[in-house]
Amino acid sequence: MSVVLVVNSGSSSFKYQLVEPEDGRVLASGIVERIGEPMGAAKHKVYFGGQEGVEAVTATDATYTRELPIPDHTSGFRVMLDAFAEWGPSLAENPPIAVGHRVVHGGARFFEPTLITNLVEINIDELSVLAPLHNPGALQGVRAAKAAFPDLAHVAVFDTAFHQTLPAAAYTYAIDKDLADAHRIRRYGFHGTSHKYVSRAAADFLGRPLEELKQVVFHLGNGASVTAVDGGRSVETSMGLTPLEGLVMGTRSGDIDPAVLFHLARRARMSIDDLDDLLNKRSGVLGLAGVNDMRDLEERVAQGHEDARLAMEVYIHRLRAYAGSYIAQLGGVDVIVFTAGVGENSPIVRAGALETLGFAGVRLDPERNEARGRGIRVISADGSPVTVLVVPTNEELEIARQALEVAAAL
Repeated sequence: MSVVLVVNSGSSSFKYQLVEPEDGRVLASGIVERIGEPMGAAKHKVYFGGQEGVEAVTATDATYTRELPIPDHTSGFRVMLDAFAEWGPSLAENPPIAVGHRVVHGGARFFEPTLITNLVEINIDELSVLAPLHNPGALQGVRAAKAAFPDLAHVAVFDTAFHQTLPAAAYTYAIDKDLADAHRIRRYGFHGTSHKYVSRAAADFLGRPLEELKQVVFHLGNGASVTAVDGGRSVETSMGLTPLEGLVMGTRSGDIDPAVLFHLARRARMSIDDLDDLLNKRSGVLGLAGVNDMRDLEERVAQGHEDARLAMEVYIHRLRAYAGSYIAQLGGVDVIVFTAGVGENSPIVRAGALETLGFAGVRLDPERNEARGRGIRVISADGSPVTVLVVPTNEELEIARQALEVAAAL
């Protein structure tokens, strides 16, 4: 049995999973948080159910918590190792063969899972200028993990890597070329690990070669993006230089006329930091309706709140606009996929996004769309020229599999 430790590290916390890449079983997961605060916290879950990514409900499954000072990431990894030693599963009996690290931004330099060397660490650090909220924390996690597991292969899986196949026409912004080159301004795209996993899982589920499929994949969570996948390659995606561009999201505006920012700077005397906070933290569904959880928004719509109704219409309008654009870019579509929290669980959003796509061969089955389920499922009608799927994403499993491929090649 080969297992991989998957780490997703931020500036003050990190999540982890111990995963069997071949069958997708999760042996344990946890989070270490409030790193650097006077009192930190750690949670460790042990799984015995054997279902892919699902905590089984049995008397032997357990969740363990601790509160203690955790001054830095290195201390946090010691807390994690103590949890494995005390509560299991034993890392001596289930030794990981690699550590897979989620790294948000790989710029234009990294287009595949990469063994983390000292040079790669330098590059991740240097690319922090493009992801100042994410790459520094990831690098702290990498260095702490290397100290905890010095003899293992450490592999970076970049959120941007899947989108490095975008053609120049898709990733180039129409601004001064020299200025853009000097500051590396282009579309990079995000959620790439999820889009890659889901598009491959859809092809496997349908029993069709990935290379033959044209797919539109909606990753709809609090952050949201859509990608056109042609033969397994990303050819267009909605997020850009940062995760702000594109769809309406929980707290992010998505696409907006850049001149709005000039207007607010001049008329409302808003600073750069004010505008950053507005578009990233106080816009999107939250800015329109006062809530950022889709479940709360749907409840308010049902109660007749006008602001909520408009927010839902704006959210759906943007989904349709991107769907139509990407179908045109692909020259048709074989499969449309919904994934992530909203995509997997909101029949209202899925139905709204697809309502006007009959011209492209999309026929939704209302009963299938409303039915709840945990695995991959078809929600299009029998005979629909376009297959519509709900595919639960599993970024940790995708990271584990990519890390295993790199480790096995060493």
